[in-house]
Amino acid sequence: MAWEAPLESALRIKHSVGLQRGKNDKVDAERIAFYAYRNQDSVKLWQATRPIIKELKILTALRTRLINAKKQLKSSLQESGEFLGKALQKKMQRCCQHSLKALEKDLVQVNKQLDELIRSDEELNRLFNLVTSVEGIGTVTAREVIITTNEFKAFTDAKKYACYAGVVPFQYRSGTSIRGKDRVSHLANKTVKTLLHMSALSAINHCEELRDYYQRKVAQGKNKMSVINAVRNKLVLRIFAVVRNNQKYDKNYEYTLV
Repeated sequence: MAWEAPLESALRIKHSVGLQRGKNDKVDAERIAFYAYRNQDSVKLWQATRPIIKELKILTALRTRLINAKKQLKSSLQESGEFLGKALQKKMQRCCQHSLKALEKDLVQVNKQLDELIRSDEELNRLFNLVTSVEGIGTVTAREVIITTNEFKAFTDAKKYACYAGVVPFQYRSGTSIRGKDRVSHLANKTVKTLLHMSALSAINHCEELRDYYQRKVAQGKNKMSVINAVRNKLVLRIFAVVRNNQKYDKNYEYTLV
């Protein structure tokens, strides 16, 4: 059964206490209690994820580990081939082929379980179909977005999620001495950011509207990475829009003014 309780970022609590010396369990408990008391008027309740979302998260993490293990094994064989003779390289490949086949088999099984898990739940399947209807958003990105938003309960504002994903540029200026370029924060979910980056590249290649937008901005002299970041932001806005309207993305939708 889902329950609600206050939940706060440890980093936010640490930054709120200012300059401190020393650290132990007693001092940490006092600081946390003081932070909670001082900010009790602005407390926000956290709702636990459903068991099926926890299962989805575990299977997704397992899939990532399998992919990384397969990638590490393949890359080590390729790198060693540059220094070893062909005979020894072939011998190493024969020794690893069973491991690679086993990893590939496990990966296929995990992907199958992920698909079955999504189809087994009506709400999860609905969200998945809505998110993947956005051009450029694939199954892996859609699953990660659903997990990190807790089915769009933890995040209801697209701009806040874009900030969480690290695709919102912030100003870096102070008086007349500091005039840095606007840049994204490193305090972000790097996994989501990477997936959105790959989705943006796919969208630029397959979505005519975003491809025209990218080419137009680059032609105007904009930095390519800045334009790609803008595309990532647009994808986040589209994802939250289709979920909010409970309607799949329509690339032929025409805006009407009332």
